[in-house]
Formats: sequence, C-alpha cells, structure tokens
Amino acid sequence: MTEGALEGLVVLDLTRVLAGPFCSMMLADMGAFVIKIEEPKKGDDTRSMGPFKNGESAYYMNLNRNKKGVTLNLKHPKGKKIFLNLVEKADVVLENYRPGVMEKLGLGYESLKEVNPRIIYGAVSGFGHTGPYSQKPGYDIIAQAMSGLMSTTGWPGGSPTRTGTAIGDVLGGLSLAVGILSAVCRRSRTGAGQKVDIALVDSAVASLEIINMIYTVEGRLPGRIGNRYESTYPYDSFSAADGELVIGAGNNRLWRALCDVMNRPDLKEDARYLNVYDRVDYHAEIRVAVDEWIASKKREDVVRELSEAGIPCAPVYDIRQVVEDPHIAGAREMFVEMDHPTAGRVKLTGSHLKFSDTPASLRTPSPSLGQHNEEIYGAYLGLAPEEIASLKEEEVL
Repeated sequence: MTEGALEGLVVLDLTRVLAGPFCSMMLADMGAFVIKIEEPKKGDDTRSMGPFKNGESAYYMNLNRNKKGVTLNLKHPKGKKIFLNLVEKADVVLENYRPGVMEKLGLGYESLKEVNPRIIYGAVSGFGHTGPYSQKPGYDIIAQAMSGLMSTTGWPGGSPTRTGTAIGDVLGGLSLAVGILSAVCRRSRTGAGQKVDIALVDSAVASLEIINMIYTVEGRLPGRIGNRYESTYPYDSFSAADGELVIGAGNNRLWRALCDVMNRPDLKEDARYLNVYDRVDYHAEIRVAVDEWIASKKREDVVRELSEAGIPCAPVYDIRQVVEDPHIAGAREMFVEMDHPTAGRVKLTGSHLKFSDTPASLRTPSPSLGQHNEEIYGAYLGLAPEEIASLKEEEVL
C-alpha cells in the first residue's frame, strides 16, 4: 500500500456524530494514524443511527473507516491518566464537546500543552469557544438557520429551507481539517502547537460568499430565488421534456454561444442582454426564451448540443445516477467497496482528495466498539494484558 500524505501523524479523536468525524475521516484517508476514543458501552451516537446493514450503522461505517477504535472513560482518574499518556505521544487532539467540558475534566488545551507543547488541539462546536453564544448547543440545522443559509435556500414565496445534507457539519469538518493541517505546517517551522477553534455557524457564514456581500455592499436583503444565481444569468435549472438540467452560461461569450445554439440571433443582439448585469436584471424574460427552446426536447439532446458548443450544462442527477456514473463513481472512485466483518460487503463514499504520489484510500473498515483496546493500550502504550483486563473491570475502558 502506498504511503499516505499524512503518514506518521498521530491523531486522538474524541469527536462523535458528523463534523469532527468527517475531519478525522479525511485525515485518516490521507494516512494519519487516527485513534478514535469512544465512551465505554455506548460509543459514538451514530452507531445507533441508520441506515443499517446486518445491524451495523452505515452512517458510522462511512465516517469512521481507517481508524483504530478504543474505549476510554475520561471521567475516571485512571482514564484521564491514560489519555494524558496518549497525548504525550500524539500530534493532534480533536474534540467536539460543548466549550468548557474538556476544561472541567482537566483536559483542555492549556492542560494538554503542559504535557505536550507540540500538541495541536482542534475543537469544533456550534458557536465556537468565544463569544456570548459559546455555551449554546449547536447542530447542523442550527448552523444553517443562524448563518443565513436557510433564508436564501428555497423558492420565492416559500419557507426557509435546509439543504438536503448536513452541510453545516460538513463545512465545519472541512474547516477543522484545514485549520489542523495549517497548524501542523506552522509547527514544522516553530515546534509549537496551538488551538484551532472552529464554529459550525462561522463555517456556514463563510460559505455564503456573495450572499453576504449583497447585503454589506448594497444594503439589499437577499431572498430565496430558487436555483437561479444572484450574479449572472442564465445560471439556473430548466425542465426538458423528460427531466431537469442545469445551464451555467456564466459570461458574455457563453451567452452568445447559447443564443447561437438556440438559433436566436435576436437575443444575442438585443441591447438589454449584452452584459452579465443586464441579464441578471432581465432574467425572467431570458428564462422564458430558454424554457421555450428546451421544453419539447429530450434532456440528453439538450445536454449534448450545449456540451458540443462548450456551454457548461448537466443533468440533475438523483443519487442512483451519481452512484452509477462512470466518471464520478468509476474514474474518480467516489464510491468504493470494502469488506466489513459484520456488515459484509459495503459501498462507502470514497475520498474526494486526489494526490499524484500519496493517494488517499480506504484501507480498513470502521472499528467495532473497543476493537483496538489491546493494540493501542498494550503495544502502543505498553500496558500489560492483566492491566488492560483490570481497567476494563473497573469500567475505565
């Protein structure tokens, strides 16, 4: 197996559910040695969340592949001592508890850096570790609501709409990974670790790019405009005779090319539609023209004609079509099959990170609860088998 880009990086992962595990999943896919630390007997909440295969959560399997799994009671004095022994040997600690929980346990960043000054401490929470909302609980839907994302998602006249996936959590996980790797880069120069504080709400706010600028620059409150884009047109979804597709004629050259494909020289020459900002103003009229051209055509014919003219376009896929697509699922390996000892053969989402020399890969299935206790506490920390057995009896492990 080819070495991953993060080979040798040791990560202690205390996170559960989605944002934190998404971050540690990426690090593990890139070769980091990730030790997932779970509460004894209970484990990560996603172990009990569907969908299930042979009683195993696919939610958990997808986010926790390539990780070593141990159990540890951080509230027990012996559990704290074991954790601190792990911290001495680690590079990164990840947690997504409510701010202050780790400090109450005596395991916050200030305490851990006394044990290991090189430790990089990554925390992801709903609102971050500073500010008046820091103690509020945070979930994906909270991030989508308070970032403004829901207010601009949906159709005119409709209600604010959550995106189809937990994008607030995913953005938080991505942001945490970027922050962790930036801190690793800085540590390679200075030798010092640091704390990385990520908020789900901040991450979602940052993703709104032009939506924020419309208000801060123009004073206009962005609303729900369906699949249309605020900055250019036609950049929208349209209905062919047999299905939906999108067109992204995002600049003047592409607009002229679209007019040629539609055989509408009148549109190309119309002074009202010459520039991007004009077409945004007159989007409703342009929409009618494109709808009339597409309505009686098959979707594949429209996509073929536009693609041949170099105009960005695509069918609107359902998930079955994504999983079966020869480029996405095939050439780009965005769905990968692997064997799980209980679930059997499962198809998981592959890594979206592609490297020329150190490919990210799915190497091992998600661990059962406490599967690697003997390996980590024995071979890695040097505890004797009888010590491990005793710790289990004491409910430390």
